[in-house]
Amino acid sequence: MDARFLGIADLTEAPSVAVVVDVMRAFTVAAWAFAQGAEQIVLAESLDDARALKADHPDWVALKDGPPAPGFDLVNSPGLLRSTDLGGRTVVQKTTAGTVGALAVKDASLVLCAGFVVAEATARLLRDRTSDSVTFVVTGEDGRADEDLACAQYIARRATGAGTDPAGFLRRAAESRAATELAEGVRQGVHPDDIALCLELDRFPFAMVAALEDSLMVLRPCTVPASTEDTSL
Repeated sequence: MDARFLGIADLTEAPSVAVVVDVMRAFTVAAWAFAQGAEQIVLAESLDDARALKADHPDWVALKDGPPAPGFDLVNSPGLLRSTDLGGRTVVQKTTAGTVGALAVKDASLVLCAGFVVAEATARLLRDRTSDSVTFVVTGEDGRADEDLACAQYIARRATGAGTDPAGFLRRAAESRAATELAEGVRQGVHPDDIALCLELDRFPFAMVAALEDSLMVLRPCTVPASTEDTSL
């Protein structure tokens, strides 16, 4: 598998297969939303678009980065989200990097959104699709976020079926700038457990597939059965 690792600004054309990685915290939050029963997640272009979607669909749940704000129900924190019942609900998500990255590759034939919590399921789906070329979108810090790059590199290794020790990749994420900012309270809308929750490897058994539905980019969970050919770590 030919793997490329690009920042959002480096995307010059729609790739065939894209894996958009945001560990801290957009796609960790998305995975938790599905675990809490959400049916789908609409990835909003802007805060105004998210508010408009919420206004048009009052039963939808809107969340964003940072502190609580009018027009939004939740913030982008897995620690705060994990106690929320989202059974059958639609979530509208707008974040600084993750949702931007997914929308940047919306014309790809396959778009997966990922973090460590769904790493193995994502890699398994890539193996099942026998993808020759995969573009990993490293969303944070203009493509330099080490937690996102580490996760992308780990998934790329697992997608080839290679036995891979996750410890070093998780350590890089734990020592990243994003983790430091979360720990030191630089970022708002944070729960003390957020970092640990973002570093839970393979917490969930599903991958997350985004696709255009009418004019909206919609993210849904996709359960990927374990293969007897999977290589153990």
